[in-house]
Amino acid sequence: MSDTCHELLLRLAGRLPDDLLWRYRDWAASDAYAVLARSLPRTLLHGRVPLTDHEMRLLQDALVPYGAEPGAVSSVKGLDELPPTDYTFSPESPDRVPMGDSATVVLGATLRGRHGVGEVRSCWRIGPSGVNRVLLVAATTGHARLTGELQRVLRALGEHDPCVEVVPSGLDLPPYHRAALAASELVCAGAESEEHLVLS
Repeated sequence: MSDTCHELLLRLAGRLPDDLLWRYRDWAASDAYAVLARSLPRTLLHGRVPLTDHEMRLLQDALVPYGAEPGAVSSVKGLDELPPTDYTFSPESPDRVPMGDSATVVLGATLRGRHGVGEVRSCWRIGPSGVNRVLLVAATTGHARLTGELQRVLRALGEHDPCVEVVPSGLDLPPYHRAALAASELVCAGAESEEHLVLS
């Protein structure tokens, strides 16, 4: 169940506001699925965020068993395929924050050589809401919990709405993540970096 919910929230990056998305991911990391089941379908409807058929199945499988209203879920708009992302990504911060900043140092120390983690990459996203770091982490297990852990680290370091994308190995990346990956730089490598990379 956690993998299904994690994939859905991963696919919503760049489509839901960051301040909502990190909170939903934090709830998923702490198994608060009943809260997500009440909130996420309403957010999708209110924001008119459409879902692909695959994403709709993820929504149903992840949240209906926890009390999401089937009527609300079925009212979410459909989408044939995901369009290219509206965001621009850069390996360097337009605000001149160097890759060797304190967050990168802490993330490297936290994830370097860690079991279940592959490549850890970082880039900067430029969009209407400003400039945000995007962290891309390849992982083999514990995706939701790792997302929650890294979000808490970044918030402790001053990033108000952390953008942490923990990617399961073998996932076909959405356009948002492909664009972020193309502009990213390596932060460090976990223990699984030889077999399980962000690139797929």
